[in-house]
Amino acid sequence: MGVEPRFKREKNFAVISMADIVLLLLIFFLLTSSYIVQPGLRVRLPRATTKEAVSEDRVIITITKEGGVYIGEKPVTLAQIPYMIEENKDRIVLIKADREVSIAMAVKVMDAVKRGGGTRIVIATTPEE
Repeated sequence: MGVEPRFKREKNFAVISMADIVLLLLIFFLLTSSYIVQPGLRVRLPRATTKEAVSEDRVIITITKEGGVYIGEKPVTLAQIPYMIEENKDRIVLIKADREVSIAMAVKVMDAVKRGGGTRIVIATTPEE
């Protein structure tokens, strides 16, 4: 005597649950990808209403509010800048100066870049909100 159950178990896969999981993963990766940190020193850049993106290969000179000068992440003195720029005369020199740095210090760095043969100098800013 074979007893059969009254209710048969359905063998369906819940597609809606899978769609929810995929959507949550997509949102997670979109949110975390925006927190990619650029390497370098932290400086608060001055604000400007105009902007122009620099996409060419460049030399980055950073001036901290304490007065430290860095090429890339390497600390340098004002006297060393012309010698380091001579190797990269044709590249754009991007100066990232903290907004609390005096204009005199920024001009000294620009002057050192020009003594090294640099002619394409750009000052980094952040857009006004």
